[in-house]
Amino acid sequence: MCLAVPGKVTELYEENGLLMGNVDFSGTVNITCMAYVPEVKEGQYVIVHAGFAISILDEAEAQEVFKAWGELEERIRQEDARLRNNAGSPSDGKLN
Repeated sequence: MCLAVPGKVTELYEENGLLMGNVDFSGTVNITCMAYVPEVKEGQYVIVHAGFAISILDEAEAQEVFKAWGELEERIRQEDARLRNNAGSPSDGKLN
């Protein structure tokens, strides 16, 4: 399975003839190759896969993705809490 993640471009520069940039992923900044999106500007959002920005994302779309990730994280936390609360409780004779 492949995963591409949105991030905000905080800096652009050239390295060895390639357009590169720093991309902020919710506080974690990674170096990203921008060769596939040469028109990108600082402050824009990009979708990054395997260290390469593969498309530019407008801010509204990026915020929708961040909202969906937040909802998913919250559901995972709730499910984790539910499982921890039920661990060791008898429920059909088996431990959960």
